[in-house]
Amino acid sequence: MSCLRELEGKMAHDHHFINQGLGLRRRVWVPGPVIVGAGPSGLAAAACLKDKGVPSIVLERSNCIASLWQFRTYDRLRLHLPKKFCELPLMPFPEDFPMYPSKQQFVEYLEAYAKRFGIKPVFEQEVESAGYDESVGLWRVKSVGLKGEEMEYVCRWLVVATGENAEAVVPDIKGIENFRGEVRHTAEYRSGSDFRGKKVLVVGCGNSGMEVSLDLCNHDAHPSLVVRNAVHVLPREMLGRSTFGLSMWLLKWLPIRLVDRFLLIMSWMIFGSTGSFGLDRPQVGPLELKSKTGKTPVLDVGTLAKIKSGHIKVKSEGNMF
Repeated sequence: MSCLRELEGKMAHDHHFINQGLGLRRRVWVPGPVIVGAGPSGLAAAACLKDKGVPSIVLERSNCIASLWQFRTYDRLRLHLPKKFCELPLMPFPEDFPMYPSKQQFVEYLEAYAKRFGIKPVFEQEVESAGYDESVGLWRVKSVGLKGEEMEYVCRWLVVATGENAEAVVPDIKGIENFRGEVRHTAEYRSGSDFRGKKVLVVGCGNSGMEVSLDLCNHDAHPSLVVRNAVHVLPREMLGRSTFGLSMWLLKWLPIRLVDRFLLIMSWMIFGSTGSFGLDRPQVGPLELKSKTGKTPVLDVGTLAKIKSGHIKVKSEGNMF
């Protein structure tokens, strides 16, 4: 608390905190870390800290936990990896959950997790800046509430858990301003039922693009998938085990390039050559590529069968129309 009193003394003479007609920010001292984001990572950080007796406060700009999962994902979404690889620290998934929990089941798990560890985020607080005050060794985290109320949280540690998909990335597409149809980012996509009977161009062949194409096809839409780069497509399971789990086990004994070779041979035996229907593979193996660039291989959940049958058309970036 002596650090806080010292900081308050400095603030009293700091022009940034002089009332200029808008009122001073309400200032809160946090004895532990401030955690920005109430998604899975933010909740896990708060639970682990609490387990060690360290208090924290979680700030969330939305009105609920896991807002990206609740509001910005499509209806058919399931975890792409088995639940044992996706559970948060100190609490497994319920035994009656399937191997690949649904979106709603995952949200229920996160809500139960927050309840179990007594994590009560401060909702509707959007962090607008965070700065480290070297003179006193504390962070100043400034936020704005839904009604414009301003807050400042003073703490020794700051944890940023805002996620890698918090903001939609929209590429520049030449001529898009002349397109008279609807343009929708996957963050706004919910179900293919909105597009029944329509032709839909899906740009991007990552896990989301592939699964959205499948969902469109299952709702009697007519999707075409634009492939901009080479991509590794792997079966979600092989030899009776999840591909991810099998890969992690093999990496304990074999170098990454041998594991990659095994995965590609098994994928060829299951799918055949993906290049024959427009999905060329990168020169680097899937695990090595993930390690070097962060690019995740696609785990197929049925899309390739629809591509092979012609229900989903594959187009290159230079031949979208």
